[in-house]
Amino acid sequence: MAATKIYIVYYSTWGHVAALAEELKKGAESVDGVEATVWRVPETLPEEVLGKMHAAPKREEHPVITARQLAEADGVLLGFPTRFGMMAAQMKAFLDSTGGLWQEQALAGKPAGFFFATGTQGGGQESTALTAVTQLAHHGMLFVPLGCTFGARMFGMDEVRGGSAYGAGTFAGADGSRTPSEIELAMAQHQGKQFAAVAKKLKA
Repeated sequence: MAATKIYIVYYSTWGHVAALAEELKKGAESVDGVEATVWRVPETLPEEVLGKMHAAPKREEHPVITARQLAEADGVLLGFPTRFGMMAAQMKAFLDSTGGLWQEQALAGKPAGFFFATGTQGGGQESTALTAVTQLAHHGMLFVPLGCTFGARMFGMDEVRGGSAYGAGTFAGADGSRTPSEIELAMAQHQGKQFAAVAKKLKA
């Protein structure tokens, strides 16, 4: 049987979502018969603005994806920073460009999941997931949440941790200076493995 193709598609301002994407890839590829590719969506802001935001350099090893390429995947994980409880405009612009796929229902039945970064603990990781689900619904995609499959480490109260039942997550700090913690990276890797296993079963 052909390999199950997982596309991990993200937008990242300061590099936090990109770091989670790499861990998701590791987890996904730990499942036999799965190939995972990390992509980034097109940037919509000019370099001058990105410079004033102190944005991280783009990860050139992650190619820019086009909307049409989504149809090639057997499962899609979408990662983005939150903006006032919703996905960043760059990801929304990319998803807005999938109208042709929607007309063809080219993504219907494909599994999809989310991962996030927020500036602060009250930044809206869960509300961002809830508002993002509308994108999947209109395409007929199947939302695959992380659930509580990460086990006891999801319930610890001894350290600040992003992520929830909706997907892996990290906190960037209001100025982007905080880097993803060990447990946040481990949760992302676990999500990649869990999601890939589901996608592989659906493909079979």
